[in-house]
Amino acid sequence: PAPVPVSAARYDAGYLRNPPPAYPPLSRRLGEEGRVLLRVQVTSEGLPSVVEIEKSSGVDRLDQAARKSVLRWRFVPARQGDLAVASWVDVPIQFNLKE
Repeated sequence: PAPVPVSAARYDAGYLRNPPPAYPPLSRRLGEEGRVLLRVQVTSEGLPSVVEIEKSSGVDRLDQAARKSVLRWRFVPARQGDLAVASWVDVPIQFNLKE
């Protein structure tokens, strides 16, 4: 039989209520902006078990604020058929002072 396809984990379902990271006050005062790309290992229970910085914003304060926030998020786990499975997902975080 053909292998059962895996659907990716998700972080953007509205009911998960994942708040955006708090903008670091010093970064706000200094006008620092940037985009962080995090690589997150999501357990079959929908919890982040590992959060790595895949691509830095260039500002460590922003990177760490994003990582700290995503560690508290909840995810819809990946599924293989009817079974929830652990997987990796990329999570982009944008820090923009105009938003």
